[in-house]
Amino acid sequence: MKGSTYRRCSCRDPKTGKELGTSCPKRNSRNHCTYSIRQELPPREDGSRRSFARGGYDSRKAAQADLDHVRALLGLAESDDPEGVELIATMLAEVSSEKTPLPEVEETRRRLKAGQDLIGSLTVSEWLDRWLVGKRIRKSGLNRYETDIRVHLKPRIGNRRLDRLRVSHLSEMFTDIRDANAQILEQNVQRRAAIDELAAVPWKGAENRVRRKAMKAAIDAMPPFRRVTGPATRLHVKATLRAALNDAIGQQIITFNPAAHVEIDPVRKPKALVWTDERVAKWEQTGEKPSPVMVWTPKQTGAFLDFVAEDRLYAMWHLIAFRGLRRGEACGQPWSETNLNTHSLAVSSQLVQDGWELEASEPKTDSGYRVVALDDDTVNVLKRHRERQYADREEWGSAWVETGHVFTQEDGSWLHPGKVTDLFERLVAASGLPPIRLHDLRHGAATLMLAADIDIKIVSDTLGHSDTRITRDIYQSVLPQVGKNAAEATAKLVPLQRKAEEEKAARKAAKKAKAKKRGKGNPKDKARAQAKKKARSEAKRKKPKK
Repeated sequence: MKGSTYRRCSCRDPKTGKELGTSCPKRNSRNHCTYSIRQELPPREDGSRRSFARGGYDSRKAAQADLDHVRALLGLAESDDPEGVELIATMLAEVSSEKTPLPEVEETRRRLKAGQDLIGSLTVSEWLDRWLVGKRIRKSGLNRYETDIRVHLKPRIGNRRLDRLRVSHLSEMFTDIRDANAQILEQNVQRRAAIDELAAVPWKGAENRVRRKAMKAAIDAMPPFRRVTGPATRLHVKATLRAALNDAIGQQIITFNPAAHVEIDPVRKPKALVWTDERVAKWEQTGEKPSPVMVWTPKQTGAFLDFVAEDRLYAMWHLIAFRGLRRGEACGQPWSETNLNTHSLAVSSQLVQDGWELEASEPKTDSGYRVVALDDDTVNVLKRHRERQYADREEWGSAWVETGHVFTQEDGSWLHPGKVTDLFERLVAASGLPPIRLHDLRHGAATLMLAADIDIKIVSDTLGHSDTRITRDIYQSVLPQVGKNAAEATAKLVPLQRKAEEEKAARKAAKKAKAKKRGKGNPKDKARAQAKKKARSEAKRKKPKK
């Protein structure tokens, strides 16, 4: 196909405004004109001509280099590949009209073979929208992805080209999030201070009313109270982007995932701590919890269950406390999967909150599907609960909502997990026990199983964990007596001379004390004991035989 380089003068006639072209008096000057290129492209499907044109080159050499570049791109498609020829021609026509840089030959070759767009103009925002539409997950998970994309990813990196996204861009994004957190905290402090100042201004008096009005206007102009983006949220934002970019790699749109290599602040999950007497005493004095995740001792758990024995949902509290079901699993547990004859229940469904709305869902992971064994007491508790539910059904009559769930509202309808949490918190406060969350009752069940020397694999399967390492990480802190027994067992493995001597002295002292107790240490006591023994023998001898 025809192509050439040529000189071009852009000077114009001051009167007519037209380009002078070859009539320019300065045309023959060495540095006056610039060079341009034009390359014919394969015609369109309708036969119309098209070409690649570009100007503004300082030298013929630079112009010729770009012309060779264009011809190399045209040569990527074989003559017997009309689809490839059309893709290359369309790409070059677009690059020419938009005056964008020519794409690299090898990158274009790779894209052509992979069936990708030859011009990497797809933005991160466009890809995230496309990726989100194709996700087939439950609504709550989809909404979480959408929030990450709308609030964090699109505003900060959405306009960047997907194929040019780099680790440095993501580092800048997370730095920006941290800076925004500092600004939010400062604005929250300012707004709180203004509200406190307003509360201190009296209502009476014209001067005070004017002042209050001005202060209210100033507060309204301030940014509202906002939550900062914590470490866990930042980690989820990274996970969302990483998943989206992995799918882009799978579709051969990009070859590198920068989200897999960006470093952010680690998330340190709080460890479960037990409410020991010392921690309870400090809580009673200060009202502060030692950790966000607290676990009751067996005695405290028993006290709570005794306190709520007459509660309508006692069976639920009992089941979570001993078998460790999650809140949504307990609320969504059907009678059809609860076999009291075989002392087991199968966890195969749950109720999930999306905002305040509810939806029935399957367990999130394969490990969530599990069979949980039930002890005799729990079975009896569930039998009594079922009898009470039968009575409620009779009382409600035609108004009863048949959901088939084990735990329901008074009319049989779905039990809202959020309301269950609120009720649990009120019951804990009324019991006078140190506070725990409803999910901590599940933690307590795990701790009790570990304290009972149940194998870690069985504990993990009962809780629905995908790996025993998760169980170990969460429940590193166990009941005090378990740690004490472990420490004693460890200490006994090391033979110490000092320890042997102390034990020998202790045995000798115990033997001496025992002898003294029997009267062998004091001569007078010994004489009295012998006299009593002699008197008993004499009485026995004189006793007439029958």
